[in-house]
Amino acid sequence: MQPPGITGQVNYEAPHKEESRALTAIVPFGTEHSPLLSSLPELPRPRTETASSHDERDERDAASRFWQSGMASWYGNQFQGHRTASGERYNLHALTAAHRTLPLGSYVRVTAVSSARSVIVRINDRGPYTRGRVIDLSYAAAAALDLPRTGTLLVKIETVAKQETGA
Repeated sequence: MQPPGITGQVNYEAPHKEESRALTAIVPFGTEHSPLLSSLPELPRPRTETASSHDERDERDAASRFWQSGMASWYGNQFQGHRTASGERYNLHALTAAHRTLPLGSYVRVTAVSSARSVIVRINDRGPYTRGRVIDLSYAAAAALDLPRTGTLLVKIETVAKQETGA
């Protein structure tokens, strides 16, 4: 007797004891009668990148953008010339920043919540290592937000595409 829903040849075997029976069904997979394949949902096909799918890629990038809000701080003279996590030397006059998790080399727009001033910076270091801070800005980036005067500032961070940076 075959279990319902299984077609094909059935083989009953008793591998060790007469009381224990193992059911082995031989069913051609990939057919419409295959019980395993007929119950699976259809999976989406993988996308291939072509020149005509450029607009679709931009839509996906826009949908997967990162944003975060929290306190920003800045670091200046004491780190001038020191190596950053990316391997380059820190330049307090460059528009760069340190973030804990964003990929090195990515660009973010940092907006001061209180004044709506914003600056686009490149992530080239890891940090900040002070609790409660989400980003450390170079002196030049901090000056664009009027941060050196206050020391810390509530900001919103959002990733931007390299094309938006003008670089």
